Amino acid sequence: MEKFDVIIVGSGPAGLGAAFHLIEKSPKLKILILEKNKITSGGLRNDCKQNYTHPICFPADIWDEKQATECLKIVEKHLNPVFKSKNNTRGYIKRAERLGVKLIDVRQAHVGTDKAIFLIEKLISELQNLGVDIRLNEEVINIDHNDSKITVLKKNDEKYDLNFNKLIIAPGRAGFSFLQNLMDQFGVVYSDNVIDIGVRIETEQENYSIVRDYYDPKFIFPNSVRTFCTNSGCASVVQEKYDGYYSVNGHSFSSDRNPNGLVNFALLKTKDLTEPVTSGQEMGAILGNYIMHIGGGKPIMQRVGDFRLGLRSKWETFNDKDLLYGFEPTLKANPGDIGFAPSNILRDIWKAMKLLDTIVPGLLHPSTVMYFPEIKNYANKPSFIDNHFRVTDNIYMVGDGPGTSRGITAAWCSGIRAAEGILGRDLK
Repeated sequence: MEKFDVIIVGSGPAGLGAAFHLIEKSPKLKILILEKNKITSGGLRNDCKQNYTHPICFPADIWDEKQATECLKIVEKHLNPVFKSKNNTRGYIKRAERLGVKLIDVRQAHVGTDKAIFLIEKLISELQNLGVDIRLNEEVINIDHNDSKITVLKKNDEKYDLNFNKLIIAPGRAGFSFLQNLMDQFGVVYSDNVIDIGVRIETEQENYSIVRDYYDPKFIFPNSVRTFCTNSGCASVVQEKYDGYYSVNGHSFSSDRNPNGLVNFALLKTKDLTEPVTSGQEMGAILGNYIMHIGGGKPIMQRVGDFRLGLRSKWETFNDKDLLYGFEPTLKANPGDIGFAPSNILRDIWKAMKLLDTIVPGLLHPSTVMYFPEIKNYANKPSFIDNHFRVTDNIYMVGDGPGTSRGITAAWCSGIRAAEGILGRDLK
């Protein structure tokens, strides 16, 4: 049976970060990356927006500023970001402070959905040249942690086994059920009591002019509401399939594409769940399925003008070609009433929208579209047994899936910390 020093499950940023750090620090290691898709997916493939400032994307309970900053220096060397410039932000910051809102100054880079594939191919090629074995379209279907053995399924339904000394599991946010099954199998205690629920806003750039000065502005509002994942230039809203429901999300292409004059971003409220509902994954699925039923199998969209009047949006609202409703939504969701959202969540999000309209006048233009739901499952976060995200004697879990990160750069950083544990050292 073929044996590796380290096997990495998942080729997203967490897996890549671990592989690069291991092979660069110890070139003789025999390393394998297994990826069930034909190319890596997740945030590195979709839009590829990168944040290089703590605490953005770093869970506070397991990261401090020094750890994050040291790791981000390493990430920067591999991803070679071209940072977005920021201008005229002082006025926004002062206006926000007067309202009890915080605008965080973040170093940001953006690749674009159309260019991300080339970055991924470059990173994969670099690892292969360093001697890392990478196998795509091969899925791990079983892990025997007692015998340090995994079973792999190829696309032609052929199965084979591999042995490992160390195993890094990094399946991304979409791999939460895979992780949960493994933790149940390993007897690892985990928690799943946090979820983000909110709306995605789409409007004309002139109604959210801050994006001319700050590409992805990070606003923190009272009551655990924040902006997330702002897209402008050639931007669009999309729907993503989860178990039994769709969640909306935003994309933007690189600056090489002609702009469409639209902006989209999420307003999310973080909910810490308590008994009797303690599973964020279950809460997301229940809410998502509920909206699928009342939305005719799609997410719901509503114009701000209708929402303020207490009216349900109809197709006529979105086919109106006069100056009031001068742009078509990029996602053809079903018109409806987002008032079906949980009232406490919607109340806090609407308050945040009014605050944001005071800071950046124009957001509450009647034509602005609100899409619902945008659901971000945090993670099934295991009880780690050391500072390197180890869950058993020889298995580590990193990335957004197990909650060690909330984005591309932080996921890469968590892969570095796991690699440091395998190498028996800490960053200096």
